[in-house]
Amino acid sequence: MNAHYACNSSAHAISRRQFLAGTAVGAASLGFADMLSPANAAEIRRQDKRVLVVFLAGGVSQLESWDPKPGTPTGGPFQAIPTSVPGTHISELLPFTASQAHHLAIVRSINIATDDHGAGAYIMQTGRRQTPAERYPHLGSAVAKLLGNEDSPLPGYIHVAPRGESGFNRNDAAFLGPRFGSVTLGDGQPPANLIRPATLTELADQERNDLRERLNTRFAQTRRSADTEAYANSYAQAMQVMQRRNLFDLTQEPLALRDRYGHHEFGRHMLLARRMLEAGVTFTKVTHSNYDTHHENFDFHIEQLGEFDKTFATLLEDLEQRGMLERTLVVVMSEFGRTPSINRNYGRDHWGRSFSVAMGGCGIRGGAVIGATNAGGTAVTDRQVNGGHLFHTYFRALGLNPTRNHHHEGRPIPMADPAASAISEVLA
Repeated sequence: MNAHYACNSSAHAISRRQFLAGTAVGAASLGFADMLSPANAAEIRRQDKRVLVVFLAGGVSQLESWDPKPGTPTGGPFQAIPTSVPGTHISELLPFTASQAHHLAIVRSINIATDDHGAGAYIMQTGRRQTPAERYPHLGSAVAKLLGNEDSPLPGYIHVAPRGESGFNRNDAAFLGPRFGSVTLGDGQPPANLIRPATLTELADQERNDLRERLNTRFAQTRRSADTEAYANSYAQAMQVMQRRNLFDLTQEPLALRDRYGHHEFGRHMLLARRMLEAGVTFTKVTHSNYDTHHENFDFHIEQLGEFDKTFATLLEDLEQRGMLERTLVVVMSEFGRTPSINRNYGRDHWGRSFSVAMGGCGIRGGAVIGATNAGGTAVTDRQVNGGHLFHTYFRALGLNPTRNHHHEGRPIPMADPAASAISEVLA
């Protein structure tokens, strides 16, 4: 279902462009030893931890998901239902997820103080407010750098995106360098133009690649630049993906499991994400879009959350049955929430002052509910947090110390916002 967004925000166009291939702004280095002792770093990598972020793009309504307010002027038409955690209720649009709530912690008190798509997405994915002075790495890039297996044949950060988005986004990595940017798989497909044409033999293709590598090496000896490094890294990542093309063949999964995930786009993407995690990808992000519901908020949420609910619950069950959930941090987020007030188009507009995030798995205390909003959902009344607190929390759940520093060109840069701290109540 394609939503026709009413906000006309330029951030929509910007976010699409960001997923296209680009060139790097600069090579960088990271002082990993400054964050962990060598022994601790080796131990954390040995634990083989993974991260899955489900990004509900456009801004899912907290009132139709994690923080319902039935029977109030702002609550809308849906009821709250009990979950597998006694005393915890979520929206009736999430009945399957409700049965898995014991795996999840819900944070209901997020205030990022912006209603802008681009600014909100940046805060939620980097834990910082964007400034002209510095660009910070996305969670996916930082995790790929800190926890990734250097011997893995797959990129550390894969983004499974809706149809029409594909390429390599080195901007996600900021000063970490293009190697840790995201590889975006549009509609869960490999990047375009990488499959060897039928008219080209395998030997000829190998000779062509050997020539390309020799020319790249010769060029780098005299005119090495961040742009050429970005190109070389992007190409290498793409080739790594193609070496594991079997991962994209979902028919290798039992039909009954594919039925449970769902044969719609989001279901296929989430099953692919699980396969990527199982194959060794450190960070996988899946985007489910069309939550920017300025018009017909309730109809859109019936449809969108109808796809999300059973698929997400199946993912949690699947990870648990495979013994993966205890080492996979799962986060469901948006760039912000929706206004408690309902506009004249039966829609909800942008709202970053009191919304929710759910997380579970690795390092998270399932069943926890943190923070609260007032009766109408218009303001946080308990345990207010922001993107910085969430970022600290994710790192702590993974066994990383977010108070340590990255190092870039001799400058120490804190891994997470020094003004924030982890939400200790959700940590196991």
